Amino acid sequence: MAKECSVIILNWNGEAMLRRYLPSVIKYTQGGDIEIVVADNGSTDDSLLYLRAQPVRIIELGENFGFAEGYNRAIAQVDAKYVVLLNSDVEVTEGWLDTLLSYARAHENIAAIQPKILSWLSKEESLASASNQIHFEHAGAAGGMMDCLGYPYCRGRLLSYVEVDTGQYDNIVPIFWASGACLFINRDVYLEVGGLDAAFFAHQEEIDLCWRLHCRGYHIMVVPFSKVYHLGGGALEYESPRKTFLNFRNNLLMLYKNLPVGKLYLVLFIRFFLDYLAAIQMLLSGKLLNAKEVFNARCEFFKMRRVYKEKREINIRSAKIAYPDIISKRSIIFDYYLFGRRK
Repeated sequence: MAKECSVIILNWNGEAMLRRYLPSVIKYTQGGDIEIVVADNGSTDDSLLYLRAQPVRIIELGENFGFAEGYNRAIAQVDAKYVVLLNSDVEVTEGWLDTLLSYARAHENIAAIQPKILSWLSKEESLASASNQIHFEHAGAAGGMMDCLGYPYCRGRLLSYVEVDTGQYDNIVPIFWASGACLFINRDVYLEVGGLDAAFFAHQEEIDLCWRLHCRGYHIMVVPFSKVYHLGGGALEYESPRKTFLNFRNNLLMLYKNLPVGKLYLVLFIRFFLDYLAAIQMLLSGKLLNAKEVFNARCEFFKMRRVYKEKREINIRSAKIAYPDIISKRSIIFDYYLFGRRK
């Protein structure tokens, strides 16, 4: 029987995360027309043993397909109008899903929605110190945006500067991308635009998806009255060389796939210098492996670029909007480093 919404958690050897965060999802995600699904990417720990004792549906994928293809395969096996891609290290709050569903029901033209995403660690520190200051979470905050050179940022997080939530972004507004930590999306639209790019494996695949949504005329919103807490770095630490590689490579692939020809080559030319400038900064900071991965990412991008030619042609041909107006005309790199802008 079809559901209105399937909340899908992707798991890979995350028993500890599931034990910590799944209880909040079970407690605050109720309703006969809603199901909680855990898609397991071939875990070898005791995740499945734990899950079989929980009131959730289990999809066993059998091997580690990564974030992107793992979700594609899981979404293909559910029958719901809406799906939520929910990280295993997210603690939800009372009413989180009802708020998103209510907005989606009232606005059928909205393809995807993100709640306000706050830092779980900051919340815990706030409770311990009674400071009542909770920071936004790096991956999503109060809605994702994009600058003119393809650098993603958030309302509430500019590069490494993360703001304290004081209600300054408590308004429903259009955003460029919704975080994959908690992404509410119409399932039919997800399938229509091709889902997440499996070759990305992980990192920035949701931004690429949202770019395609915009170009095909769909809208994405942040509804901050729904609130969740995200641990972040659950699979890879923020300064992991592997994460550096995936972020730099996938960002370049995303630009190549989606930018119109009139902007593509200028942006890639500028990014050549900025990427190597970032690598030099890493090198000077003692992060030799990270600096090396920037170089490896750029090499891998040029290898994959030939394969991506067809994907680019499909995107450009399918686009109703060549270049979404919501992309900023400014550069956050210049604003941050030259003008000291932090918000």
